[in-house]
Amino acid sequence: MSGAGVSGAEPAAAVLERLAGAGTTLAVAESLTGGLLAAEFVQVPGASRVFRGSVTAYATELKGSVLGVDRALLAAEGAVHPEVARQMAAGVRRLMGADYGLATTGVAGPEPQDGRPVGTVYTAVAGPEGTMVSSPRLSGDRATIRRMAVADALSLLDGFVRCGRVCDPADRG
Repeated sequence: MSGAGVSGAEPAAAVLERLAGAGTTLAVAESLTGGLLAAEFVQVPGASRVFRGSVTAYATELKGSVLGVDRALLAAEGAVHPEVARQMAAGVRRLMGADYGLATTGVAGPEPQDGRPVGTVYTAVAGPEGTMVSSPRLSGDRATIRRMAVADALSLLDGFVRCGRVCDPADRG
């Protein structure tokens, strides 16, 4: 795995290397990214040292039945909500026995969902230090929003692993 930082050409490799160096593991729960985030990790040679697996819970009810997201929350807020992302990350971490869980949910378009406009995205990471959610407001076509959500998730995980929180860019060197 490469030693490049998340701003380099291979952010997934850099994050996996950091996790491997710490002797920790990762699991992923995806909705709007539909497997793209897991694909970023598994394309890295040696990923199996760290990456335990993923759940693509595209259907809202699977977020509850598979990942343990509160069904009342899903009924009240829909799948696109920061607490849903937080619970997805915690759920996949628990389900797969990983040290870190990383999750994505949001609206890639072309239509709004659950009253949320296209480009509303929530990524979350859950780990030994707690849980953190990012809520970038993204724009572009469906493919662009999905790719940008993957990049945001990688950045969130990198900061969380390095600093136990989202750290300043200067701390990420």
